[in-house]
This record gives sequence, structure tokens and C-alpha cells, in this order.
Amino acid sequence: MRQLLPLLLVVLGLLAVPGAQASKKTNAKAVAAAPDKAKAKAKPKPKQPEAGEAEARLIEVYQLLARGQSRAALNISQQLVQTYPDFHLAQLVHGDILASRQRPVRGMGDVPSPLNPQGEASLTELRAESQARLKSLTERPPEGALPAEFINLSARNKHAIAVDTSRSRLYLFANSAAGMRLVADYYISVGKSGVEKKVEGDLRTPLGVYFITSNLDPKSLTNFYGAGALPINYPNILDSQRGKTGKGIWLHGTPPGQFSRPPQATDGCVVLTNPDLRHVIQTVEIGTTPVVISQRLRWVAPGKAQTEAQAFRNALTAWQQAKSAGNLTDLLHHYSPTFNSHGKTLNDWTPVLRTEQAHIKGRSIELKDLSMLRWIDATDTMIVTFGEVPSGSRTGPTKRQYWARQGSQWKIFFEGNIG
Repeated sequence: MRQLLPLLLVVLGLLAVPGAQASKKTNAKAVAAAPDKAKAKAKPKPKQPEAGEAEARLIEVYQLLARGQSRAALNISQQLVQTYPDFHLAQLVHGDILASRQRPVRGMGDVPSPLNPQGEASLTELRAESQARLKSLTERPPEGALPAEFINLSARNKHAIAVDTSRSRLYLFANSAAGMRLVADYYISVGKSGVEKKVEGDLRTPLGVYFITSNLDPKSLTNFYGAGALPINYPNILDSQRGKTGKGIWLHGTPPGQFSRPPQATDGCVVLTNPDLRHVIQTVEIGTTPVVISQRLRWVAPGKAQTEAQAFRNALTAWQQAKSAGNLTDLLHHYSPTFNSHGKTLNDWTPVLRTEQAHIKGRSIELKDLSMLRWIDATDTMIVTFGEVPSGSRTGPTKRQYWARQGSQWKIFFEGNIG
């Protein structure tokens, strides 16, 4: 036990947080069923890997070590590396536990120093992955809280994704009439050079509000992308306005022989383990699932984000009333002089608005399936999507607008039909 003490102190330092051991990812039943005298050579029952399972079992090993149950930890880690032989971090932890039976272990990844810099970097990356995974246990979002970017989701937005790059974490939400709820969260990897992508090839992951645009069949991809890929619409309208370049930003899996990747290891994509990605692919909808990628998510109580956005709601309502009233001058007041819709300036767009108002013929318009997403960095931006349906009609075009706050006013700088 003394030989394992330094490693235990590392684990205890990361786990000694109120409520940490009550994480939803901890398999308490398995811990209770794994006594300290469990046989290390127990064979796991073969089964299909499930989303989040590997991480839950790794955290279980950490918690057993923190309680001093080294034999039970060895038993679980043995099962873990047998089930996931390409989970390099699990192999490292298992090796530490085995090494502790022969000599003192000074810390996580206490192996002889590798002979080449690349090997040393790999060990450093595994330690970073371990720390990121442990933080997911100790730094949980407040119960019931939501990312501040999700102002309002419509019934068409059945799911939503939020990525906190500082925590190497992806959060998956379900949306229903009862509201949004967090249903799962997963470890992820981002760009080798970090975040805030600006130009093609900078090896950074973009920050902003995006949407899943398609689901790429893994059979059409190389093995590098693992279980498949979900492209997002980078660069979005705001990115393009700011002159950002690049393409091919996806949520995708890992190649054979690599269960997970270090926290910063991609060319700009967001990478999950293959079991986690499969669950996301099977869950989300194409076209309607928003993906918020933030350097650090701000979690707020349900309803608080809507309250903070009341001034924008007033501006959107005023635009709706001007569109219904058929007053083109009042309507144009809501558009920014820098407006651009796929190359059309505000002067080019004015005839489009005039034609639309002629079609409405003074009828009031309803904004159906309204969703509102907010992005705040150097500017305050609202991305709204809705069906514009004149009274007496059953359907209408689905539109997306980008609004920017200019002083105390909100102005539209992009508008277009989608779908």
C-alpha cells in the first residue's frame, strides 16, 4: 500500500471534491460487488462497447484507488484493458497498479523515461487526458443548468450539443415539451493548436454556433475517421463576415488501434471515441441539431438566458409587426447597412422584401418553430430560425437570420431561406 501512496495522493487530490463520487458515470453497484480481495484474473463477459462505458470504468478504478482498495482497482482495470485493449490511458493506469506491487509509484504514469522525445510527449498527453477525464467528475454542470447560448429551442430541435473545449467535454441535450435536459457527456479532443480557428490549416477548432449538416457513412471514409463523421457548417455566416477560412470541420471518431486521442490532437475537428460517436450519430437529427463550441461554457438556470435576451425578443417582435404591416420603410429599419445575404447587399435585398410583403398582402405573419441561439464574443449575435407563415396559410418558408447588437439596438446582417 505504501508503494501506491503517491499515486493515491494524486487521485485523492482530484477526487476530493464534494459530490464528486456521486457522479452519474460511477457504477456504484460494480464498486460494491468488487471486494478488495477480488481475483485479478477474472475474465470480463464479452459485449459490444457502449457509449461512456470505458470512461465510467476508468473513473471507478480511480475511486477504488482513492479508497485504498488496490486489489479491486486492479481487478476492474484488468477487465477494462481486456475489453478496450486500445485504450492507452487505461493501459497506463493498469501498468501503474501492477508496478506498485513491486516498487513505489511516484505518480500517474510512473514508467521509465522513454528514449525519444516523441515517447515523452505521448506520456505527457496521456496524463493530460487523465486529468481532463477526472475533471469531468469533479467539475459537473450545476443540476438542471443549461449553456447560456441556448435561449430557446423549438420542437424541431429535438437535441442540441454544447462543447466546452477547456474541459475537453461534449454535452448532449434532449429537448422536449418539458424543456431541455442533459442526457450524456463525453470526453473529446480538439485542435493541436487549440481553438478559435481563423484560417485554413491553422490546426485550430472553431468557436461559435453551428449546425450538423450531414451524416457521412463510414464506408465512404478512410479508417482514420473511425465510426463516421458529422460535418458542421463552418464557416458560418458570422465566420465568413469576419473573413475566416477553412472547411471540413467534423465531429468524428478515431482510427483502429487508438481508442481516444489526447485533448489537443486534431487538425481542427472535434473527435470522440467510436462508441461515444455512434451514440451521438444514432441520437441527433441532421439540419436541426445546433452545436455550440465554446472555450468555456457559461451555465445558467433554465429561463435566465431568456430573461437576459428580452431586449432582443422585443426587436424580433417589432420586425415581425413591421413585416405584417407592409411598411417597407419601417421594415428596413431593422436591417444593418452591412447586411449581406450570399452576396446580396441591402440594396439588392430590398426588392426581395418588397416582393415578400406583396405576397403577404397585409396579413399578419406567425413565426413557427422559433429557435434562438446566442453567441457573445467581440460582438453580441443572435441566430434565429423560424417558419414564416402568413395567417390563413398552413406553411411558409423556413428562414434563418443573424442579428447583431449595435449599441442598444439589434440589427439583421443576414437573412435567407433554409431547407
